[in-house]
Amino acid sequence: MSGDAGSPYKPSDDKRLDRPVLIVSSPRSGSTLLFETFQQAPNLYSIGTESHGAIETIRGLRPMDRDWHSNRLTAEDARPDVVEALRHRFYPRLRDRDGKPAEGAVRILEKTPKNALRIPFFDAAWPNSTFVYLYRDVRRTLASMMEAWVSGRFRTYRLLPGWSGYPWSLLLVPGWKRLNGQPLPVIVAHQWAITTTIMLDDLAALPKERVRVIRHADFVADPNARMEALAHSLDLGWDRQLGTDLPLSAYTVSRPNPDKWRQLERQIEAVMPIVAEADSRAREFVASFD
Repeated sequence: MSGDAGSPYKPSDDKRLDRPVLIVSSPRSGSTLLFETFQQAPNLYSIGTESHGAIETIRGLRPMDRDWHSNRLTAEDARPDVVEALRHRFYPRLRDRDGKPAEGAVRILEKTPKNALRIPFFDAAWPNSTFVYLYRDVRRTLASMMEAWVSGRFRTYRLLPGWSGYPWSLLLVPGWKRLNGQPLPVIVAHQWAITTTIMLDDLAALPKERVRVIRHADFVADPNARMEALAHSLDLGWDRQLGTDLPLSAYTVSRPNPDKWRQLERQIEAVMPIVAEADSRAREFVASFD
């Protein structure tokens, strides 16, 4: 049996994770801010932070266990022992907005950008889940991704075998080896395009009623209305009044500014052909829910 010795988790706890809500997005799309805000919904539980450790401490789910292929996980990876270990990692750590631990079946909120590559895995592991796709303008996202790589705060695989240049940051995409030696704007553009293409393929394969979409621009323009609508669509309540200026998220690198990306405008415009097809598809996907 997977998991820590002495844990109260038992296989009979299978139904304790009730209708999980998973936020999925490309890196640096504002998912942390959405997660931290949505945690304020009543009767919604989360582990309160990124779930990298909760997932990647399970043997077989780490890139190093998979010949460093990527963070991609599919339904084949959701073996019974893995699903049990996953619940074991999550349930004891779940807390609601007031810090109350989970008891019995609870609605849960989960988020880490790596989950953009794991939708089929969670679909199999938690088949009653809903996926909330957060879209952010690609130019702003690429600028934030480059800022994240340079900052050194998001180095996920510092000793990635065969990789040179900046230590690998953010999620590990399939085909990353082909990016070795490329300029940083090219790396992040492919990282975004690969992630978005895979994510959209996976979301499109789900029943539409199990998918929600939200634009980052809409969310920050009117957070209370967007949170209330999202909560209602998921059969959750919303009883908080949010101001127009949300607090900075835990992973903010520099203060938000709608025109901040223009500091890197030349580099971003040069790589727009790499992301154009995936971005057009993402915009069409989001618009299909209007």
